[in-house]
Amino acid sequence: MNSIKSMATLAAAGVFLWACSPEVQQETPPEVNNPFFTTYNTPFEVPPFEQIKNEHFKPAIEEGIRRHAAEIEAIANAEEAPTFENTIAAMDTAGALLDKVTSVFYPLSSANTNDSIQAIAKEVAPLLSAHSDNIRLNPELFARVKAVWDKKDQLQLDEEQQMLLEDTYKSFVRSGANLSEADKEKLRGINEELSVLSLQFGQNVLDETNNYQLVIEKEEDLAGLPAGLVENAAAEAKEAGMEGKWIFTLHNPSVMPFLQYADNRELRKEIWNAYQMRGNNNNEFDNKEIIRKMANLRMERAQLLGYDTHADYVLEESMAKTPENVYKLLDQLWAPALQVAKQEAKDMQKMINASGENFELAPYDWRYYTEKIRKQRYDLNAEEIKPYFSLDAVKEGAFSVTNKLYGLTFEELKDIPKYHEDVTAYEVKEADGTHVGVLYMDFFPRESKRGGAWMTSYRSQQMEDGKRKAPVISIVGNFSKPTEGAPALLTFDEVSTFFHEFGHALHGLLSDVKYESLAGTNVPRDFVELPSQIMENWASEPEVMKMYGKHYKTGETIPDELIEKMKAAGTFNQGFATTEYLAASLLDLNYHTLEKPLTGEVKDFEEASMNKIGLIEEIIPRYRSTYFNHIFAGGYSSGYYSYIWSGVLDSDAYQAFKEKSLFDPELAKSFRENVLERGGTREPMEMYVDFRGREPDIQPLLEKRGLDKLGKTNIEGSN
Repeated sequence: MNSIKSMATLAAAGVFLWACSPEVQQETPPEVNNPFFTTYNTPFEVPPFEQIKNEHFKPAIEEGIRRHAAEIEAIANAEEAPTFENTIAAMDTAGALLDKVTSVFYPLSSANTNDSIQAIAKEVAPLLSAHSDNIRLNPELFARVKAVWDKKDQLQLDEEQQMLLEDTYKSFVRSGANLSEADKEKLRGINEELSVLSLQFGQNVLDETNNYQLVIEKEEDLAGLPAGLVENAAAEAKEAGMEGKWIFTLHNPSVMPFLQYADNRELRKEIWNAYQMRGNNNNEFDNKEIIRKMANLRMERAQLLGYDTHADYVLEESMAKTPENVYKLLDQLWAPALQVAKQEAKDMQKMINASGENFELAPYDWRYYTEKIRKQRYDLNAEEIKPYFSLDAVKEGAFSVTNKLYGLTFEELKDIPKYHEDVTAYEVKEADGTHVGVLYMDFFPRESKRGGAWMTSYRSQQMEDGKRKAPVISIVGNFSKPTEGAPALLTFDEVSTFFHEFGHALHGLLSDVKYESLAGTNVPRDFVELPSQIMENWASEPEVMKMYGKHYKTGETIPDELIEKMKAAGTFNQGFATTEYLAASLLDLNYHTLEKPLTGEVKDFEEASMNKIGLIEEIIPRYRSTYFNHIFAGGYSSGYYSYIWSGVLDSDAYQAFKEKSLFDPELAKSFRENVLERGGTREPMEMYVDFRGREPDIQPLLEKRGLDKLGKTNIEGSN
């Protein structure tokens, strides 16, 4: 990893693409039983998870910091005149041990954490923040970087070298290299405090999620719930020593279908309130003060560095470039999305009234009545779809799509280290058998795993002695578990999530660049979702659905009639889905376009933000402030909009396949070579235009979401 990038920021994001250069030739430390101090003697040199113990992490991180600091000092104080190779390239390959241990520690802290790991994370966060600042604020090192930068036009660098030099120089400047010594010290303090606050925020959300249970004792209170959900709830209760009862939790595979199907409105209200009040209960897990501190510290840091706001600072290096461009896109979509959402709410209220009930539609009613209207309007029940979407079948479908597009094959690895019994692993190969990388998959919820779904890497792609060293990639999710009578059966939303994360995995696996700082997903935030979101398009194609849609009992292919129903309902409830997402994106921007400190209550700030855009009471933001992990415990501050920005790209890019064929070999080759393999070696819009032949059009996105009938609009400021 490029050593001037913020380790603390990456740690908070939970996505780590650290470099692994050859080990520094130093005397072996005394921790002889610590696997991080040895070469991994495992298949494909994956981490030896079974040998790694919690007590191994901190000593290895501390020694990694020491070694990395020594390498940086050697570069900064070298007698030779600064060159690209002895300064910029040397920094890119520095920090092998630190990369090695953090690329295991932080993914595990998200996917399989415990009290010990959480405690270690808090202890090392300030150490890593200080180490990162020591590099970025080193005047001798910056002088050498600037010397190379100043003569860049005479160096005859290739395109990838030019990008690495530009990224390195800009990162130093954006990290405070030009500040006075007093301001540098102030910046160090801000970075250290933010690193700790971000960790605490995420741990609070996880603890709050795990600490709630809805325990049902009466069978009649299960009315409306699918059999598989009830079976999982009974298993959850049995595991908790409450056999004969049913436990529902705030993990998505439990809470969301409960809200979707439970006839008992009071119980829907109870679990909904627990879900949307996470981090906001004035207890030891409360996140409101953390949010205020983080928003103010981010603003203070941005202004210290010469920017008006944190969003201005972040977006300078994005495709969007400015907050104004992001607001423009979101505002364009907000009006049609809200209009559709209001009509959806009216339809639900009409159904409520027609049933003889006398209450106003509330947020905890939305999913329940959405399902009823879907059934009424399209004769489609989400539960009748799930038997065709077993996890194994969907996985094979993703493998097949990838094989047809890129010729890749996937072979399960049985005898390979894993960090949990739920994990599976695959060797990914080219059509000719060449090794591409290793892919781990971890899909079921547990208390040791944070919510959501994500991709990360235990080793990102790199070059070693002129040869490509293959990546070790992982995708993690929280899908519905198997039951005693059935395998893991997915909703179509979960199918889309699988394909989404699989797209991220391909971006990491197929990377083929020289400098690891530019490898794989090391691209601007509003471009990184293009490879993931374009994969979702194949999941919904009838031709593809027939490849993986197999009934888990009979093996029957999903019938055309059911596919047609799904297609007819494809834009159903998109007003809600788009509105709740846009509301969260705008909330993110509002926190990070502050020019003066936030002094009031966080709940009042959120309420004012939503009132300003006219969000209806029946809908809340997809993530309320106190559990908005993406922006307060992840890498998406000022960047949650990126899903919709990338949505413009992926919808337009996929249109190219629709215009030719779903598996057109030339288009697939072009997308692989111009996007998936290139990492961050070129400007994103240049890579997109190389593939598409032009800049993107927003119209395919509007059509996909059913918003096109409300007026065509154009994307501006995209480059």
